Amino acid sequence: MKEILNEHFSGERALFQCNGLKISGTVFGEGESPLKHNAYIELTDCTFDAKYPVWYSEKVKLSGCTVRESGSEGIWYSSEINVSDTVIESEKCFRHSNGISMKNVEFTNGNETLWKCANVRMDNVKVIGDYFAMDCDGMEITGLQLEGNNAFDGIKNATLRRVNINGRDCFWNSENVVIYDSVIKGMYFGWNSRNITLVNCTVESLQGMCFMENLVLKNCKLPNTTLAFEYSNNISADIKGGIDSVKNPAGGLIMAESIGELIMENENVDVSRTKIICG
Repeated sequence: MKEILNEHFSGERALFQCNGLKISGTVFGEGESPLKHNAYIELTDCTFDAKYPVWYSEKVKLSGCTVRESGSEGIWYSSEINVSDTVIESEKCFRHSNGISMKNVEFTNGNETLWKCANVRMDNVKVIGDYFAMDCDGMEITGLQLEGNNAFDGIKNATLRRVNINGRDCFWNSENVVIYDSVIKGMYFGWNSRNITLVNCTVESLQGMCFMENLVLKNCKLPNTTLAFEYSNNISADIKGGIDSVKNPAGGLIMAESIGELIMENENVDVSRTKIICG
C-alpha cells in the first residue's frame, strides 16, 4: 500500500478514486469529498474538516481519527467500514451503508446519524443526539450509552446488550429486537413494534409498550411506568416489582408484584383475553 504521512489536503475530491492507501497524521482541510469512490484505505490519527469525508467507498478503516463538526454527512453509500477509537463531532454520519463496525467511538453531535444501514456492529459507543439509528437492518450492539430522542425507529433484526438509553420514543415501528441487561428511560417506549423481547432490563416510561404485537419481558423492572401495554397483544410479561398503572392490554399475560392502577375498559378491549397475576 502507498503511504501518506503528515500531509494536508484541501479543495474538492483530494484523493478521488485512489485505492490502496495507508494514511497517517493527515488533515483533510476545507473542501468537500476528500475520499470518494475509494477502496482499501487505512487512516490513522487523521482529522477531517472537509464535508462529505467518505462517500461511495469500500473497505475503509479509521483508527484514532477525528471528524470535526464541519465534516457533516460523513460516511454515506459505503461498505465494509471499520471505525475504532474515533470521535465524530458532526451530525448525519453513516447513511445507506452496509457492513459497519464501530468500537470505542464517540458521537458528540449524533443527530440523524446511522440511517438506513445494514449489518452494523457496535461495541462501547457513546452517542449524544436525536433520531439515532433509523431503519437499520441487522444490528449487534454491546455497551451503548445514548442520550437523545427517537432512537432506533424502524429497525429490524437487532440484538442489544448492556445499553443505557435516556430519551423519549425509542424503538418505535421496530421488528425482531432482543434487548439484554439494559436500562431505558423515557416516554413512549416501543410503540407500533412487533416481536420485541427484553431480558433483565429496566424500563421507565409514560405510556410505554403500547400498540405492540408479541411482546416478551423476562425478569424485568418497570419503575415509574404508567398507562403501560395499551392495545398491545400477545404479551408475556414477568415483572419484578410493581407497575404504577396498566391500561387496556389487548391480550396476554402480565405478572407483577403489584399494579397501582389497573384500567380495563370493556368497551375498548376484550378484557377476557388478558390474564393479570399480582403478588
